[in-house]
Amino acid sequence: MPDQNSIRRVAVIGTGVIGASWTTLFLAKGLDVVATDVAPNAEAALRDFVDKAWPAMEELGLAPGASRDRLRFDADLEGAVANADLVQENGPERIAFKQELYGKLDKLLPANVIIASSSSGLTMSEIQKACKNHPERCLIGHPFNPPHLIPLVELVGGAATSKETIDRAAAFYDGLGKRTVRLNKEVPGHVANRLAAALVREVMYLVDDDVISVGDVDAAVSYGPGLRWGVMGPMLLYHLGGGAGGIDHWFDQFTGPITAWWKVLGDPQITPQMRAKVTAGVMEEVAGRSIDSLETQRDRELMGLLKVRAAG
Repeated sequence: MPDQNSIRRVAVIGTGVIGASWTTLFLAKGLDVVATDVAPNAEAALRDFVDKAWPAMEELGLAPGASRDRLRFDADLEGAVANADLVQENGPERIAFKQELYGKLDKLLPANVIIASSSSGLTMSEIQKACKNHPERCLIGHPFNPPHLIPLVELVGGAATSKETIDRAAAFYDGLGKRTVRLNKEVPGHVANRLAAALVREVMYLVDDDVISVGDVDAAVSYGPGLRWGVMGPMLLYHLGGGAGGIDHWFDQFTGPITAWWKVLGDPQITPQMRAKVTAGVMEEVAGRSIDSLETQRDRELMGLLKVRAAG
């Protein structure tokens, strides 16, 4: 079986925002990439994304041999996955689509080729049911957007996924500088998106109940706990919040207040009125800035944090 060092060619299926970002990362790490997508003008859009993101990759540091010239586009699925050592799939979040695709891939690919899905919500147990030959080599390799910058990759096996596949995938992604986490069981939305959904639920409630504006709630997160979360996770931060007594003292001090807050957390419904209210608040916060300019700001500040982490 090849180890992570023998994964030199990656097939990227689906080259939207996530697939294009994955492509950029793989190229920056010195891999060969063959991408495929049936959308009109997909190749031009992909190469444009890579070109725009490449200066950031250069600034963060390219691996030996990294080159945009190592990207090839093939609109034919069979041609794209031929000789691939790993497939990163980024297709639509529709179970019927995924199962049809994985059934084809299972027939096309040798048994030792890992098939990883970027799916943010579907379970691999359902997807891999279409693989009659080698379902054990399929797993979720879910990134956080944008994958070429954000290190997190959630690894989730299905009912038929082998431990060897999880181990090989972890070695591969970790070798690219990613930070992998392994889920012990499947849950809808995996973990990171569930945490984000819990936060946005309370944001929606507070805005809808006129407790705070959209702009101020964004500031409350990004200038408050969000800064700390970019350094340490909440549980380690609560350990620090307990002072010399650590997490045990935190439980002693805050179990009462925090469980009282849990009881009054909101359970909002996204009505047309709420949607209009939140949208208006977001556009007021945007203040005429373009999506491109906001993405540039996001990525520039993310890079600053990544450099601090690398130095540390």
